[in-house]
Amino acid sequence: MSNYLAIATVTATLQRTLQAAIQTDVYGARVTTFRPNSIGGGPSEAGVNIFLYQVMNNPAFTNPVRAQNHPTKKQVAIDLYYILSFYGNETELEPQRILGSVVRTFSDQSILSPDMIRETLADPNYSFLEGSDLADQLYQININLYDVNLDELSKAWSTFFQSPYLLSIIYRVMIILIDGKDPGQKALPVRSANMGGMVAYPNRPLVDSVRSQGGILQPILTNSTLLIQGRNLKSDIVKVRIGGTEVVPSDITNNQILLPLTTVPIPALKAGVQSLQVVHQFTSGIDGNHRNVDSNAAAFILRPTVINSRCERISENNDGSYYAEILVEVNLSIRQNQRVVLGLNEWIVENSQENPKAYLFDAVKLEGDSHEVMIIVDKVEAGEYLVRLMVDGAESQLDIDNDSESPTFNFYIGPKIVIR
Repeated sequence: MSNYLAIATVTATLQRTLQAAIQTDVYGARVTTFRPNSIGGGPSEAGVNIFLYQVMNNPAFTNPVRAQNHPTKKQVAIDLYYILSFYGNETELEPQRILGSVVRTFSDQSILSPDMIRETLADPNYSFLEGSDLADQLYQININLYDVNLDELSKAWSTFFQSPYLLSIIYRVMIILIDGKDPGQKALPVRSANMGGMVAYPNRPLVDSVRSQGGILQPILTNSTLLIQGRNLKSDIVKVRIGGTEVVPSDITNNQILLPLTTVPIPALKAGVQSLQVVHQFTSGIDGNHRNVDSNAAAFILRPTVINSRCERISENNDGSYYAEILVEVNLSIRQNQRVVLGLNEWIVENSQENPKAYLFDAVKLEGDSHEVMIIVDKVEAGEYLVRLMVDGAESQLDIDNDSESPTFNFYIGPKIVIR
């Protein structure tokens, strides 16, 4: 957490970081922190203006957090919204060049690190921030490009009276934790409580880890059996909730549960990060109604399996490389907002002296949840390629030749696709 200088320190650090970048890319460009209606726009002026136009509460950090070296204090957690406006010689596309420099800089430095903050505070130009302790904040400060449509951007500009519109983007900086001056308060413990006639459940299940029964290093696939480890897992009626569906596990003890994923309906599963909860069901002695006691949510990585891959269109480029549109079908649903990457590795015979080619391509954005994605590949040399699909980092498995008599024994053999 940090003191009242935190907000100004963030702005100063952003300004200093961008100034170092854009003055190298566009000679004479500068970073200002004026109100948008005061931005310079003369033919000899070029730069980017940073203006903090909105501050919003971050509800995820509403509870007090113990900071280093002092007791818990009252705090507020906020996100800062900055509108960055670009100006300069339009004939030489200076605003757009500076925009590119800014986007690249915040892509490379998407975290406001303690070192960046300390370097800013050590700069004599920011002596008015002496005493800021933002660099000591426990939580990471992220810089994210904030997607807004033209209508929302127009509304933001309409707040600046009679200001002509300039090329602009918005960044959100999160999370800033500001300390109060007074220590927080904690009430005395409750000696007795009336829970409406219902006694609090004393043995809530707790999940510590989820992994494949085959071992901690084994990937989790749709035919795997999950080993759920924790405490207080056993009860009269135990179910495991995954993707909104509750299933009965195959084996239950107080410290572990075995759950074959084959018992979970495929629509409840998704590729990538998946979560589960252990659910205890019991009947209340007060009103006879059924009650649930849920464990904490625990995550695991579920890997997709490639069912089919094929080229829809192939064409040869002038340099002899190839363009192709590849459709890959997997056994799990891929959500619309998940990132999907195709990995191609050239498949060559044993003892070949060639260096196999390897490529990565982003999939075309899905219009809805689907088991099939399209990936456009380009500048790929002709050849036979092993196909892998990565959904939010969850990577599909390659097939291995287990025939000891085969010349490719213990080699990867599929799935494959031919591009030529």
